[in-house]
Amino acid sequence: MRRTEPALTSVLDPAAFGRQGFGAMRLRDDAVSEAVGDPDRDPLAVVHAAPDAGVSMVDTADAYGNEELVGRAIRSRRDEVVLASKFGLVRTEDVAGDFGVRADAAYVRQACEASLRRLGVDVIDLYYLHHRSDEVPIEETMGAMADLVAQGKVRALGLSNVTADDLRRAHAVHPVMALQERWSVLDREIELELVSTAIDLGTMIVAHSPHGHGLLHRTDASGSGIGPGLMTSLAEIAAAHDVTPGQVALAWVQHRQQVHGIPVVPLPGTTRVSHLRANLAAAHVVLSRSELRRLDEPGIASG
Repeated sequence: MRRTEPALTSVLDPAAFGRQGFGAMRLRDDAVSEAVGDPDRDPLAVVHAAPDAGVSMVDTADAYGNEELVGRAIRSRRDEVVLASKFGLVRTEDVAGDFGVRADAAYVRQACEASLRRLGVDVIDLYYLHHRSDEVPIEETMGAMADLVAQGKVRALGLSNVTADDLRRAHAVHPVMALQERWSVLDREIELELVSTAIDLGTMIVAHSPHGHGLLHRTDASGSGIGPGLMTSLAEIAAAHDVTPGQVALAWVQHRQQVHGIPVVPLPGTTRVSHLRANLAAAHVVLSRSELRRLDEPGIASG
């Protein structure tokens, strides 16, 4: 098994990621023309609002179809942004909206070159495998990704949608800077094995979908599968802090860093400047121990 030399390991400091990132998954180029006259919904303005508000990490992926848009948006302020992208999901022709996984060494090289070209940059700060492969050993994938670091095309490596065993095996080849997984007060599967593994390896966690794919912005839980106890708790805690339930849900993810003693960067996504600013405001919401215990009660998230 190959292990990269120390000189090829990550050169990024976890502090460079800030307290919160910006997920660009939902941004689309065609929305630029649709947002004429509405700067709150202009995708370029949304991306610019991130560094304007002190958010350094901008996260995209080749599967999102918006790397060119993100690249244009950050071009004049590249030194202000920690740029993250992902590879590995490949659209299949037989099923609309469905994706397969490519993680072989040749595809790793091909995907990185294509992303660099679309983004219009010389280096990607954090490059993720977007989803584990059932066919290609993680060691092969990670070895090819480590070569990208050695070549100066990528600064640090990450994994997403993997198992704890995948994470350990990958880290044995090259340090895994970041693990990006779903984590919200509604979805805590990551806490079963991955969190403890990340702690052991010194891997930071980037928590995507901290609002439960938008469900935790709702005030009515009917039909959502969310337990009414959770919605009531979020609403009452929000009222006590004069914020929204969605901001409390995001603050809960922010507090995972203190609870678990590991760097955790929430990655909310939005298509509005105003929503981005509201998300960032949640970083200043300090939940008490009793409020955290209330949100952590067993079974509270179940419908």
